[in-house]
Amino acid sequence: MEISQPKNQKANLITAIPGKKSQQIRNEEDFFIADGLQGFALMAGIVVESARGNIIKDVDGNEFLDIIGGIGVNGLGHSHPKFVKAITDQVAKSSVGSFTTESRLEFFKLIDSVKLGNLNRVQLYSSGSEAVESALRLAKNKTGKWEMVSFSGGFHGKTHGALSLMGSDFKKSYGPYAPGVNIIPYANCYRCSLNTTYPGCGMACLEVGRSHLKANIGSGVAAFIVEPVQGTAGNIIPPKEFLPGVKAIAQEFDALMISDEMITGFGRTGTFWGAEQSGVIPDIMTIGKQFGGGFPVSGVVSTDQLIKVRPWGNPSGSSSSYGGNPLASAAARASTQIIIEEHLVENSKKMGAYFLEKMKPFTDQYSFVGEVRGVGLMLGIEMVKDKKTKEPLSKNATNWIFTEFLNQGLLTMAYASSFRIQPAMTIDRDTIDNIVAIMQVVFDRVEEKRIKDI
Repeated sequence: MEISQPKNQKANLITAIPGKKSQQIRNEEDFFIADGLQGFALMAGIVVESARGNIIKDVDGNEFLDIIGGIGVNGLGHSHPKFVKAITDQVAKSSVGSFTTESRLEFFKLIDSVKLGNLNRVQLYSSGSEAVESALRLAKNKTGKWEMVSFSGGFHGKTHGALSLMGSDFKKSYGPYAPGVNIIPYANCYRCSLNTTYPGCGMACLEVGRSHLKANIGSGVAAFIVEPVQGTAGNIIPPKEFLPGVKAIAQEFDALMISDEMITGFGRTGTFWGAEQSGVIPDIMTIGKQFGGGFPVSGVVSTDQLIKVRPWGNPSGSSSSYGGNPLASAAARASTQIIIEEHLVENSKKMGAYFLEKMKPFTDQYSFVGEVRGVGLMLGIEMVKDKKTKEPLSKNATNWIFTEFLNQGLLTMAYASSFRIQPAMTIDRDTIDNIVAIMQVVFDRVEEKRIKDI
């Protein structure tokens, strides 16, 4: 089926960025809004008027190409017409409550048609963190244990349990954390913490993790939680042996495996589920972002056997006030149906490979590009001061690059040295060409001005 989104989209700027109207509205909002909004929104300074496909239009009439994609949310592209109709129709009928609706049933049937292994039972929530917290509770109820294992670089949310699992220094000022959390190395081969090289390393990160756990586990591990591809860390793609190795270690410790598919699920990696890339079937999956089409909906997916565990499976034992309400269900059904009917998993695979092919030459063309990587439409660029030492570009340098992209009409996450790229899964070749052309203009300027030395 033909993808129901515009093709060959281009940036079109008619004012300085941000424009006067955007500045006025932002200044007014700043009087009310609390600090801590997403960094790229604060840095861009634009005010959105409308959006369609891969284009965001601001109140000053400027049109930007968007490769942020709501950080993995915008799988359908902005304002997909079928999604708009589904939400419009549903909000006119009902929007609140946990009662069964036809939309929710149809969504469950769609998920069952693409299920991974025997993961056929779904409970719905409203945010990624909420789903992760529920998955942790399910694992504790099932195993009778409470210790958890997560990975360096991992991100699973900002609520207390999820935050405790975080494998970065973001959480430093939020202690004390939940007890019993063990963080072991993720297979980030470009920046190997063990200073080894794949494949000759023999997946040493897994062996180090196993040794650490044997020395430090107390009463026992309830679950290992892992991202098939790490998003927040920079779209880090582990070798195919990594997830099977994690599953094997989890089994050694008589623990469950939770695959956090918030970003990787629903086709982002070119397979419906990120875990499919390595052939692993987890015990529990957490899902979110893309299957809401922009509506805040998430979920926990598991098996017939696991969901019966008490008290998680008691009436109201794993529920949420917003989970699976009529609006959320309509959004989830419409998004999943569009992904299936318009073959967006296949498009993600094809367009991701094309995008990666267009960017691969950057490693030879530019002295500050250390690596270009991607699986499906989950892509990343490592921006470095030196290719040998792999020292990341400074924050001043990446902020400059972000602003240059903005002034060329491209909305990016280039403010970090691990530059993430995740456009809509409805994207086409011509639009990718237009994006890459802007990237080349900006990267040429970086090289010319030696911005990497900032």
